[in-house]
Amino acid sequence: MVLPQSFIDEIKHLLGDEESQNLFEAIGKDQEESIRMNVNKTSCLSSPIDVAEKYERVPWCTSGFYLNERLTYTFDPLFHAGVYYVQEASSMFLSQVLNQYVGDRNVKMLDLCAAPGGKSTLARSTLSNDSLLVVNEVVRNRAQVLAENMTKWGHDGVVVTGNEPADFVALGGFFDVILTDVPCSGEGMFRKDAKAVTEWSVENVDNCWSRQREILRDIWPSLKEGGLLIYSTCTFNTKEDEENVQWIVDELGAESLPVTVSSEWGITENLMKTSTNVYRFLPGRTRGEGFFMAALRKTSYAEPVFSSGKSKRNSKPALAVPANMKLWLKNPDEYTFDNDGESITAVSTLHANDVALISKVLRVMQAGVKIAEVKGKDFVPSQALVMCVNRNEDAFPIVELAYDRAIAYLRRESLILPAEVPKGYVIVTYRGAALGFVKNLGNRANNLYTQEWRIRSGYMPLEVKCL
Repeated sequence: MVLPQSFIDEIKHLLGDEESQNLFEAIGKDQEESIRMNVNKTSCLSSPIDVAEKYERVPWCTSGFYLNERLTYTFDPLFHAGVYYVQEASSMFLSQVLNQYVGDRNVKMLDLCAAPGGKSTLARSTLSNDSLLVVNEVVRNRAQVLAENMTKWGHDGVVVTGNEPADFVALGGFFDVILTDVPCSGEGMFRKDAKAVTEWSVENVDNCWSRQREILRDIWPSLKEGGLLIYSTCTFNTKEDEENVQWIVDELGAESLPVTVSSEWGITENLMKTSTNVYRFLPGRTRGEGFFMAALRKTSYAEPVFSSGKSKRNSKPALAVPANMKLWLKNPDEYTFDNDGESITAVSTLHANDVALISKVLRVMQAGVKIAEVKGKDFVPSQALVMCVNRNEDAFPIVELAYDRAIAYLRRESLILPAEVPKGYVIVTYRGAALGFVKNLGNRANNLYTQEWRIRSGYMPLEVKCL
């Protein structure tokens, strides 16, 4: 790998000759793969996964593990079922911050630049069950990937939006926690993405830190006074890292917060020797890609939210939701159901007013869990329902698939189910993990797996390595 000379000079100035050489050598080596388990789904598997026996745990995230081999993710049904997420280990440091400064409190959190969803799914697993998580991505195709990954993760306390940072000002000081994993120059991604090397320039660094401050300035009014801002990048330079954190303290009004770390983790702290608490992950010193994170508490005033409002779609007369469909979820009395004539959704009653406010002022892609599509007089249970960890497991017949049939299903091929399986909507599983619905007609079963999610590859690798 040929690194830009300006980048080499910058890193040598920042780290010194010996430390910078360690970094350059690490960047030239293969990336170490890591995954994070979805504890809400692993506990329901028919056969346990000995992941803690096979792999080494990421020290700052109890559900994260370093792999000693690359898995064949595309051909692992458990990956498609949301049993685990492929995430770079350094970015799992978010769990350390949330555990320390949020704990088991119920909060409203925004992940502002959320696609593809690694930190969002981690936040959803770390937050209390009754917290509300809003995940946002302004680029439409990336937002669709984000929505898919959040759906597969299976928690219904999520709202997916597609807005610019300034749009959130309409909510006032709504959020207790905001994560800003801002677009950056990507120096920490050089080992992972060769394109990041060719796109790097001093001018791009300058454009990035300026844009980052614009994003922070736009989103700052949406954070409550006393709220937690988590700032992160995947780059090394101080302009996008320490200098921006100092700017948040000086210009926006924030207190820099310390995060508890172990010296054994090899995390590097402030390289500018200023008073702010920052945490750097340097390849060659820490086991992970290049990453930077800081936690700050808002000390400046935030406008409160004065009205919960009602969503625009609720201005139409409410359509009835069949009582039996409400039983598709566990504890249906804890949900507010909505039928807009196209689909039926369920939102936790704890979040109903907040979701109504968000829907009034933002572009909402999905909220809660969509349990069915309305097809004329018929209601077709949705893929989101089968992924949801709060689905009532007694609501539909369940058929377990062997590996080859599970792959066929994920390719959206038709299946033939055993003769004793009743006709109608049936959930298919692999190792107890739900994959999706089929409609059993007796002589065949129509595959209802989401078209956009299907495995497109028509070949099988000679060697498949699954979890």
